[in-house]
Amino acid sequence: MNTTASLTPTTETPATTFADLGLSAHLLEALAAEGYSVPTPIQIRAVPPLLAGRDLIGCAQTGTGKTAAFALPLIQRMRADNQRAAARRCRALVLAPTRELAGQIHQGFLAYGRFAGITAAVIYGGVSQRPQAAAMQRGVDVLIATPGRLVDLVGQRLVDLRSVEYLVLDEADRMLDMGFIHAIRRIVAMLPTDRQTLLFSATVPAEVRELAQDFLRNPLEVKTAAQATPAETVTPSVWFVPKRDKKAKLVELLRDKAMGRVIVFTRTKHGADKLHRDLDKAGIAAAAIHGNKSQNHRERALAAFKSPRPPVLIATDIAARGIDVDHVSHVVNYELPHEPETYIHRIGRTGRAGQTGEAVSFCDHEERPRLAAIERLLRRQIPQLNVPPHAADGGEERSIEAAAGRRPSGAGRSRSGQPSRGPSRQQGSGQRGGQRSGQRSGQRGSPRGAPREVSAPAPAAVATTAASKLPRKKHRRAL
Repeated sequence: MNTTASLTPTTETPATTFADLGLSAHLLEALAAEGYSVPTPIQIRAVPPLLAGRDLIGCAQTGTGKTAAFALPLIQRMRADNQRAAARRCRALVLAPTRELAGQIHQGFLAYGRFAGITAAVIYGGVSQRPQAAAMQRGVDVLIATPGRLVDLVGQRLVDLRSVEYLVLDEADRMLDMGFIHAIRRIVAMLPTDRQTLLFSATVPAEVRELAQDFLRNPLEVKTAAQATPAETVTPSVWFVPKRDKKAKLVELLRDKAMGRVIVFTRTKHGADKLHRDLDKAGIAAAAIHGNKSQNHRERALAAFKSPRPPVLIATDIAARGIDVDHVSHVVNYELPHEPETYIHRIGRTGRAGQTGEAVSFCDHEERPRLAAIERLLRRQIPQLNVPPHAADGGEERSIEAAAGRRPSGAGRSRSGQPSRGPSRQQGSGQRGGQRSGQRSGQRGSPRGAPREVSAPAPAAVATTAASKLPRKKHRRAL
């Protein structure tokens, strides 16, 4: 069984420079060209053990420099032995959940390795595979890929993974959420067992630990913040808004000059497109990205979002992974996510690289249980910008419990305070049976000549019967 050594987070990080981490002159020159002078906490903790060849689990929030934390030591280690990959092969493999994140990591390796002679290629779906296959013809030092497209190209013998020396699983929690576990296991089964493996994730739930147990050897665990803790540079808040009023509230907020570069999150692709049309009608420039959009459309939307006069970017959770844009002033959760951990990833799009940002969430009556789940994960209450409806008379609390599937406080009790048993199942059956019997008697008459008198069912029974015939609302999976 693998054992995990842990470096616990500290409240203060000793002042240091990239040179103090043991990085080579080529990397220091590249970092200076990118304008980086002080390493982040995850870089300070991860780079030295990675240079020493340790397997590692890195837990840090988005926007804290995770890409450089694994890219810098891998470039230096590959540069040290000065070997080259054979045709269709790579020395380092980085798996990422989305096209956007894969592209961002690719750009990072090219920037950090510009003076080290490092070659890199990126593979993802949604575009033609021909340029990607051509890029692998001569072999590359680093291959960044999404699991699905990589499995396809390996199956076509356009990529060979038998020479991988370094494996990086980035945003591991999100890859598991997106159902890539089987593809990941297929890929890892093709790799040499003698390799250095790195796993980075914003959260480390039990599923991620199980993955680490299978793939890593005696890993060192590095944490720069408690799990499920938003970055300290992000100020969260919540508006209690009925669903029908969310659009008007969003338009009101977006017309505030303080809101500069804004990302608005929806749960579904259809919801993103509809909100895009609504904002256009309100005269607010907007762009939407989600899984149904072509790669060219997504790239154009991101390019516009990075411009000096950016449109409001409306995104689903999957499409937004990998958006690494400076100076995002606000994140708006137009709809709260089903999974509490997704909230952490969403608001991590702002307050990046030491900057500050705000995360505003809209919450209607049906979303109160989701808000409660997020606050349990955060272990604190999100500041409220208005008073919840009916909070003064306790009505809201009862509605929350009902929405969460729990019996409201005090429900089912008689005036004396004792629990009320209510009508028994046998009594309810008698009422319904009597109703049906009475209908038959009224239609055909009694075989014995005298029709029976049937009493009407109790109102509660009628309500229960009517409610049971209502169509059940289907759950829409967040995309």
